[in-house]
Amino acid sequence: MNAVREAGVPLLPAALAKRLQVDAADKAAFQTLLAQLVKRGALFANRKGALCLPAALDVVVGTVLGHPDGFGFLRPDKDESGGGDDLFLPPQEMFKVLHGDKVAARRISRGERGRVEAEVLDVLERGQRDIVGRLHQRRGVWFVVAEDRRLNQDFLLTPEGRGTAKAGDVVVVEIVEPPTASHEAIVRVKEVLGAADDDGIEIAIALRKHALPFAFSEAAERCAEKFGDGVKPSDLKGRRDLRDVPLVTIDGETARDFDDAVYAAKSGRGFRLIVAIADVSHYVKDGSALDKAARERGTSVYFPRQVIPMLPETLSNGLCSLNPAVDRLVMACDMTVSAKGVVQDYTFYPAVIRSRARLTYNEVWDYLSRGTAHPALKAEDVRTSLDTLYVLFKRFFEQRQKRGAIDFETTEMEMHFDKRGKIEKITPLVRNDAHRLIEECMLAANVCAAEMVRAHHAQALFRIHEGPTAEKLAALKAFLALCALRLGGNEKPTTKDYAKLLQQIQTREDKDLLQTLLLRSLQRAEYSPKEEGHFGLAYPAYTHFTSPIRRYPDLLEHRALKAILAGKTYQPKGDSWEALGTHCSMTERRADEATREVETWLKCLYMQRHLNDVMMGTVSGVTNFGLFVTLDGLAIDGLVHVTELGQDYFRFDATRHTLTGQRSGVVYTLAQRVAVQVIRVDPDAGKIDFALWDQESEGRGQKSGIRGQRSGIRT
Repeated sequence: MNAVREAGVPLLPAALAKRLQVDAADKAAFQTLLAQLVKRGALFANRKGALCLPAALDVVVGTVLGHPDGFGFLRPDKDESGGGDDLFLPPQEMFKVLHGDKVAARRISRGERGRVEAEVLDVLERGQRDIVGRLHQRRGVWFVVAEDRRLNQDFLLTPEGRGTAKAGDVVVVEIVEPPTASHEAIVRVKEVLGAADDDGIEIAIALRKHALPFAFSEAAERCAEKFGDGVKPSDLKGRRDLRDVPLVTIDGETARDFDDAVYAAKSGRGFRLIVAIADVSHYVKDGSALDKAARERGTSVYFPRQVIPMLPETLSNGLCSLNPAVDRLVMACDMTVSAKGVVQDYTFYPAVIRSRARLTYNEVWDYLSRGTAHPALKAEDVRTSLDTLYVLFKRFFEQRQKRGAIDFETTEMEMHFDKRGKIEKITPLVRNDAHRLIEECMLAANVCAAEMVRAHHAQALFRIHEGPTAEKLAALKAFLALCALRLGGNEKPTTKDYAKLLQQIQTREDKDLLQTLLLRSLQRAEYSPKEEGHFGLAYPAYTHFTSPIRRYPDLLEHRALKAILAGKTYQPKGDSWEALGTHCSMTERRADEATREVETWLKCLYMQRHLNDVMMGTVSGVTNFGLFVTLDGLAIDGLVHVTELGQDYFRFDATRHTLTGQRSGVVYTLAQRVAVQVIRVDPDAGKIDFALWDQESEGRGQKSGIRGQRSGIRT
């Protein structure tokens, strides 16, 4: 690349080879290198085959981001083209590419809205291999409509490419010929998943749409099975024996993999706390078939009614799971805690335990709040430990408040299913102090793990969470000002500033809305080898150590800690720490997106039974095209399109989060209570449409906005 840059003109490959004095013996390797550089977008070949620097031609290399409405954007690569703003790709350009393709493009103009448009010059790498979608037939032509709406074009099948698939089937197809400017993509059926209404089809779609690995290789399965189903005497070498300690697991009713066990006892004026975590790293060795499978997955994926585990079930639900009354290998974090709830000292060591009981949150809370002793709580030493854990939890929580950690009060909803796997009802998931008790114990162990890595100048993946960006902070402050509220900290608010404001709004009617806006202003937590702290929890350093059965970063942390104890340095095979942080963050996002889509699909099927019903809800989002409304007691969102707001022109105010009718003066705003009628449900698109319902006139589409003040907003 430097040679091309120094030449100052396009160079043919032969001229470049001569300039670099490439020997005849190295010619093949040189040609391969050039092909890789062109494919990566570092070099660009013009029509005569001469090699050029993309920047010299004003060529931008980046990734195509499709939009369901047919247009798209080009996100420039940061490494080669310096990054920059996304470029607009009009529909005619999107016709020849697909979402995820890596392309070379040229800036061509500014469109009507002032955005820079681009023209695709070449596709460097195809991002799509297999596509999941619905098979259709129209006038003798067979085609597939992709489930991923960002792939906004039809995929044509040849007669022989259809196989035994029928119209209406959900299929996986592979691309035989990619799209061009003159014709659609040609595909063939690779797998028939079933009919659209089959039980579990939504999970089958999500797995393939998001490229989630769901089948273990034979090598990984064999590797897991070779350990047997119990701890061997040879496994106990070098381990501390904690089998007489009344450790217990506390999880939800449906949990099957138990990562952690806890125990607490009074120690002088303070406490001793042991958090014992499944020693997955004893079985899953770096570079093994099991490790490759776990690294590829990055995390277990928890769909409603089904789990895609990070490890084979012989380990995740068996040998690694801290099941009661059996020996299990652990990494223990043994902490000395002051009477005020401050961790004064800690030590990590490998151990063997025998869990006394598999307890649920509800059982523990029944005991702590009412003294109800379930059968698993008959042992006095278990009850004594729980009593001490509860006292310790309160001390930890006091320290949490002093630290200023943000405590968002959110209500999760739980789906209950019928025999066909469809939602029967949705109820609030009650969170009690037993949940918080375990959470505080895990936080303490994770902080100790981070401190251990820092103290020994070792490397691992930290869990980092940054505060608000300047743009999000400005938008948040503008809205808060309209509500007569203020976030402290000026341009650098701290976690304590957020916590103080959350405390102030607890008695307001719009507290849920304000809490949501505060949460949205923060950036998403990620994994990184950099020690950048955790804004939300108010920790200078934080890591994930407590869930190695289901999270790969935790497994890496265990390996790093073991290396420290052995006086060694751990460097993962095959990837840098930076690459692993990026990969683990991606797999977490991928799992979240897949589970969210499955839940949306199921909620849409549930709402189909409520077509034309009228329900109460709260405006949870305001856009230039309408209002998003969240239904009471269901956590189901739908859109009231602007055309359903009445015959008027509506002005959108992004700062105030309002839509205002220019003629009527009716104002629709965040947190407004509304009655809506369910008018359309599209499970395939994951969309639910509402119309406002005027209770007085009992009619659809009537005005039900507000005038004057609402939630502190002056209009």
